[in-house]
Amino acid sequence: GLPLWIGGDGRDRARLEAMAGPNVRFLGYVPDEDLAPLMAGCRAFVFPGLEDFGLTPVQAMAAGRPVIAYAGGGALDSVVEGVTGRFFYEQTPESLATAIREWDETSFDPEAIRTHALQFDSGLFKARFQAFVQEQVRG
Repeated sequence: GLPLWIGGDGRDRARLEAMAGPNVRFLGYVPDEDLAPLMAGCRAFVFPGLEDFGLTPVQAMAAGRPVIAYAGGGALDSVVEGVTGRFFYEQTPESLATAIREWDETSFDPEAIRTHALQFDSGLFKARFQAFVQEQVRG
């Protein structure tokens, strides 16, 4: 199978490591300063969780990498189906496998993915928010 690197730790790690095949590598905790090179070196980023706003998918897109995400929570606001990644609609191995196959059959443009990620830049957000507030104050 495709190589799979898993970042992070949790109570299920030992159980998952026991189930994993030879193509799976567990990285454990990944410090922030190590994320950018990992993201830049991956072919895609898998985001299976449900979060209000997941920062790591945006970080992967900033590196020009497509995201394979569960279709729920903040991923629906940051990932664009077929443009910046693929969704899976059930948190099951079968649904994820289908999304990975669809991702593998899709050609993604890294520059378009990077451009999309720019809209989530904190500096740009602050500037837009400030302009909005000033416009509202002026009436």
